[in-house]
Amino acid sequence: MTDLLASYRAGGPGHDEMLQSSGAARAAWDQLADLAGVGSWEQLAGRSADVRSLLEDHGVRYGADPQDRPWLLDPLPVLIDEVEWVRLEAALRQRAQLLDAILTDLYSERRLLSSGAIPAEIVLAHPGFLRAVDGITIPGPHQLFLHAADLARNADGSWLALADRTQAPNGPGYAMENRRVIAQVLAGLYRQARIRRLGPFYHAMRLALHDVAPPSAGDAPRVALLTPGPHSRTTFDQGYLATMLGYPMVEGEDLVVSDGRLWLRSLDEPEPVDVLIRRVDGSFCDPLDLRGDSRLGVPGLVHAARSGAVTVVNTFGSGVLENPALLTYLPRLCRDLLGTDLLLGSAVTYWCGERSMCSHVIANLDRLVLKATDAGGPEHNGWELSVGERADLAVRISAEPHRWVGQEPVDASTTPSVGAGTLEPRSTVLRTFAVARPSGYQVMSGALARVTPEHTQTVARVTLGAVAKDVWILSAEPQPITDTWLRDGTSDAPRRAGASSISAGAAEDLYWFGRYAERTEATIRLIRAVTDRWDDYNLAPASTGGRALAVLTAALEQVTTSGSLSELVIDGTRPGTVAYAVDAMTRSATAVRDQLAGDTWIAMGSIERALNRERARRSPLGSSDGGLGPVLTRALEGSLALAGIGAESMVRDVGWTLMDIGRRIERAQHLVRTLLASVTAHREPAVDSLVLESLLIASESVITYRRRWQTHARLDTFCELLLLDEKNPRSLAHQVTRIGAGFATLPAPAARVQARDGLLADLVDLLAEFDPAGAVQPDETGARPRLAEALESLRWRLEELGAEIAKAHFTRPMPAEWLDAAGTWVPRADEVDAGDAVGQDTAAPDGAGSAAYGGAP
Repeated sequence: MTDLLASYRAGGPGHDEMLQSSGAARAAWDQLADLAGVGSWEQLAGRSADVRSLLEDHGVRYGADPQDRPWLLDPLPVLIDEVEWVRLEAALRQRAQLLDAILTDLYSERRLLSSGAIPAEIVLAHPGFLRAVDGITIPGPHQLFLHAADLARNADGSWLALADRTQAPNGPGYAMENRRVIAQVLAGLYRQARIRRLGPFYHAMRLALHDVAPPSAGDAPRVALLTPGPHSRTTFDQGYLATMLGYPMVEGEDLVVSDGRLWLRSLDEPEPVDVLIRRVDGSFCDPLDLRGDSRLGVPGLVHAARSGAVTVVNTFGSGVLENPALLTYLPRLCRDLLGTDLLLGSAVTYWCGERSMCSHVIANLDRLVLKATDAGGPEHNGWELSVGERADLAVRISAEPHRWVGQEPVDASTTPSVGAGTLEPRSTVLRTFAVARPSGYQVMSGALARVTPEHTQTVARVTLGAVAKDVWILSAEPQPITDTWLRDGTSDAPRRAGASSISAGAAEDLYWFGRYAERTEATIRLIRAVTDRWDDYNLAPASTGGRALAVLTAALEQVTTSGSLSELVIDGTRPGTVAYAVDAMTRSATAVRDQLAGDTWIAMGSIERALNRERARRSPLGSSDGGLGPVLTRALEGSLALAGIGAESMVRDVGWTLMDIGRRIERAQHLVRTLLASVTAHREPAVDSLVLESLLIASESVITYRRRWQTHARLDTFCELLLLDEKNPRSLAHQVTRIGAGFATLPAPAARVQARDGLLADLVDLLAEFDPAGAVQPDETGARPRLAEALESLRWRLEELGAEIAKAHFTRPMPAEWLDAAGTWVPRADEVDAGDAVGQDTAAPDGAGSAAYGGAP
């Protein structure tokens, strides 16, 4: 064992994943130390830095905005022996089977309620129980499609279930991303160790989705993943899972129920959806039959599911199984329903709805974990409360005892984790996943592990956003490949998605991704051109160069926003800056992660890192404008890589066409605005010469111009190159031509594109009529009114064209609130509050708390 691992000490008398009770390391950890190259702290710190870099390159976050903290991943995995995993795997399959039997009964015969096996308040008073979906079933022998369990190992080494996740389990995307990153960082160890692979689980999930499709879907059902939208905290997890499975990610407004079926609103004809993977809480899925205030669901979805036209998984109402009060009754229910003892115990739980348990909880508030039964409800560690706070809590429990449980704290096992200069023991929770197959449940051969930021006595506060770890199941034999993708034979004819098989929402996000990507690059180029003049002439404002610099800085302010040059680069709070465009581009890309090439995130990550490094460097300097060259160069490199990925790594489908149109519209508007702000006034030739040269540099056309006109520069030839030359990929004429070619391939009713095509035709005519030599002639005041008039005419038509593109292709349904039959429906405040819940992933639907009312994320 290396000196680094040999120096590790467990944090207490409980179980440690690395050390045996004698203090010696387990054999698997000896192997890890020898092969992973972590013999010293410096080596381990290097591995941690590699992990952070890869996560940034892949755009992994726990949160929706670029400002949210990145996903945290420890480089050392959790190691579990195969013999132990086989036992745990069997227990997880049994647990999923038990919960499936309970769910099936609760929405059909309800014998468990009528017999008293489950107290009625646990089900009927829980917000996860949805009466409107009673009787809805999904095809196949199982009603619980996907089950996740949060596990911890107790002090004696036995596994306990802390909670079950059955609503819309988060984490399978993060689990695969963790494996992908750690396999690269510990490549030598990963290649030599016999580790169970995660891929078969996702293959099984694809097959399971086909198994539950309605009979009318045939052999090739159409599947989509319903997301709360890009403001969800687990939007990466959703997008990565959709990419792994190969299905589109859609929002509620992308779907419509018509003629009893669920349809995807594509840019052309609506396309049927046969299976919907929901990542929106069940109550938010249909504002007509469920929550009337929801803007995340699809009106009529419940009716379509009831008729069997669409299968929704997990099925509506499965959130009732997340009630922690059920943990109290699972052992007895397992014997009654399955005829066997429960193999995987739960954290000892007392439901306060039963009088004796309530008395016990109130008498022991100072040592129990107190939880509300509602998902995302309050949770308290009793020993952290003051006497007065415990008294207040006792009153709350006594008022509504059925809404509270008390749990014995769990002293979870610890795992070696990277701390501040050394290895530290951290309490560890595993989230496992199981998917329903006809023969039973298939468990992922691995898990998503999370550790506390520092060693604590309990794991009550370990949430999905905590530091993550990969989980390696060590196998005695090489694992056979069972999830073959290639199929022999032609028994089922392949069905290819149509050319317009993209939702209107995804199309709009790709369009704006293209616009913000181009805006980022164009702003960088313009600031860099101005910065070059600033470095040369800032100290000589009265010189020719100083006057040219004044023209360029004034134009830059008109095109972008006011502020110092450094603020125009790194200030992400003001529209017009590079950082603002990068943040907007990242948000648009996040919403369509399943549509973009994987390398897209490497390019965007390099831009963000360059900006972050410059912010850190600038913090002691204030708003000084010097030394911006390196950050602009690094950011431009990322922008160029992004453009190259879009040009060479994406299929030329409708989504790509809209992304390219977005780039062309943005480039054209930026060019015209820049020229309006800089060349419509006549100045002395020496000043204009420097201004035109800077603009040519910013437009990446200076080399072409010098090669064509070798004698001297003129404004009319300048305008000819930047406005009229279709062979110049930076010219306005080239952008108009590319936009027209893109329009020709976009599906849309003729009536909706008349205004769009009319504006494009006007632009073509204006360019054909433009006379550079005559337009650049100044009047007696020194202005160039004909040039200004022509540029202004081009400017407003380009802006109107952008608006018409949105009208023609991105029209979305207006949100509406639905009331119940009596017209008296009012949402409960505790059902719409958002935020992290203690021990939960989210408080309401994943990201739904603010989005339900259209509030700010």
